[in-house]
Amino acid sequence: MRRDRRQARAFGARAETIAAAWLRLRFYSILARSYSIRDGEVDIIARRGGVIAFVEVKARPTLEDAAIAITPEKRRRLSRAARHWIARNAQAQSCGLRGDAIFVAPGRLPRHVEGAVELDL
Repeated sequence: MRRDRRQARAFGARAETIAAAWLRLRFYSILARSYSIRDGEVDIIARRGGVIAFVEVKARPTLEDAAIAITPEKRRRLSRAARHWIARNAQAQSCGLRGDAIFVAPGRLPRHVEGAVELDL
């Protein structure tokens, strides 16, 4: 693997760790991290109260760049993985379900946007 690719993966992994810590500080329980299936992935699945959030984490040089990085294809992949997780977890049946995003940029606090990702459930 090339050095740039390794650095990008490491940056993304750090961003997911930061995002999970950010959610914990806001009283979310982390149910899963890096939940993936063949055709999709959810970076973090978290629960607070009666809501389960399927969270996409985007790390870019600026928060604004991170916010525009969620493409329609990424939304489809997130939705596929969320449907898969819901089908295998009975607790999801009694909860509200939401697609969130957390944007991470160096030197800035993470930005958590509830309902930022429209899920096709």
